[in-house]
Amino acid sequence: MNENELTGLLESLRRMGSDDLNVEVKESATTLSRDVWETVSAFANTAGGIIVLGVSERAGLVPVENFETEKVLNQFVSGMGDAGGRGKLANPPKYTIERVELQGTVVLVITIEELDPSSKPCYVIERGAQGGSYKRIDDKDVPLSSTEVLALASYGRATPSDRDAVAGAGADNLDETLVDRTIDRAFSLTPRAMRGAPDKQTKLERLNILDSQGNVTKAGLLVVGTYPQQFYPKLFIDVAVHAGTQKGMAGSLRFMDRTICEGTLGEMISDAVAAVAKNLRRTSTVQGVSRVDSLEIPEEVLREAIANAVIHREYGDRFCGQSIAVDVFDDRVEVTNPGGLYGGKTRENLFDGSSRCRNATLVKLMSIVPLPDGAGSPAEGNGSGIPMMIDVMRAHGLAEPLFCPGFDRFKVVLYRSKIEPVDHGGGLIVTALKHYGELGTRELAEHTGLTISQVRSRVNALIAQGELEPTAPATSRNRKYRLSERVG
Repeated sequence: MNENELTGLLESLRRMGSDDLNVEVKESATTLSRDVWETVSAFANTAGGIIVLGVSERAGLVPVENFETEKVLNQFVSGMGDAGGRGKLANPPKYTIERVELQGTVVLVITIEELDPSSKPCYVIERGAQGGSYKRIDDKDVPLSSTEVLALASYGRATPSDRDAVAGAGADNLDETLVDRTIDRAFSLTPRAMRGAPDKQTKLERLNILDSQGNVTKAGLLVVGTYPQQFYPKLFIDVAVHAGTQKGMAGSLRFMDRTICEGTLGEMISDAVAAVAKNLRRTSTVQGVSRVDSLEIPEEVLREAIANAVIHREYGDRFCGQSIAVDVFDDRVEVTNPGGLYGGKTRENLFDGSSRCRNATLVKLMSIVPLPDGAGSPAEGNGSGIPMMIDVMRAHGLAEPLFCPGFDRFKVVLYRSKIEPVDHGGGLIVTALKHYGELGTRELAEHTGLTISQVRSRVNALIAQGELEPTAPATSRNRKYRLSERVG
């Protein structure tokens, strides 16, 4: 980096009034700032970044006077563990240091590289991994949560939690009909798995529905259990429909619609797809002599996104208290699951079609068990899912899906077709009355976030459509509204 480049960088920060996601400025005039190690950790664990030493942010991003360049440089090199002694960080990243002239003095520009995922987290040794690991959010170094640290630490390590025995669960907690169908399909799809199995228990052990001691495995319970949420109450899919393009735009109602999808993984996938589909627009096209109705987001893409979230999420005990979230907004659908990338998968190779499997037993079982709605098996396990989603969205003239890997979660964003802004006012009023019963104009305004005039115009329209009925004459101060019998 030369002086012109550094000047341009500092001018950009000056316009923003602070550091940013990728740049941190520290004075360190006579000694290295103690919190520099938090920044190194944050950059190493996130996406890399630049640290500028010898520049005062308080004074307007100008060089500090009498900057002790060599002393500060040596302290940094020592702290990184490159001076022959123990450094300040565990898993320190690669870095480069440049002396750059700025306004007649020399400052230090340190470029921190992001760590390979298998080496994360980088953390301050004296605080330990749980207290000394950081990530970069905007201009701040933010401590990683315990689940984020756990997710990073287990990135490249096989942790077959899907084969763990479920305490208290027995064969009577399995759906016998679904078990029999699974065994029948196993004979057809993977006949060698059933070869020489003399009895049903042996067959279930071969499929890893039971372990060698006859205990029900986590994968077995989730795939063919009668009611898996008896043992894991939070392992469900939460489908929430929001008014507008952000959460919380529907006033105190919070949601336009909400569905908690429980049961086996196959049932959850099918129910979640149906819950989202009923809140999407449908389009009609003529193909030959037939008219074909289809969702604005192709159903195969929606199903793939939800199935991937279910199959590839983290099922370790620390994550079993977290559900999968599907959020439907006016312009997009977001599917978020616990657990980040795994086993060599990174942002860079996410689209290469290769498969990495966190839950191998679960994937195998899900490739055998059919979905309850007859849509086939929800797992292929060959890495074709993401390329398919991209190709299908393109073919329908939609924006490509956005894939957002995080430290301990993964989010997929599916963009809806662009249309005029949706007026949710009438729907918000109907939802409020379903929830609260009879409400007056001011109460409806409070619960929906609409103004009084907006409530009145929409109430009048709903009355005309026969969806609402007033409880008193228009002149009454006690006039409220309720759903008509055909709606309620």
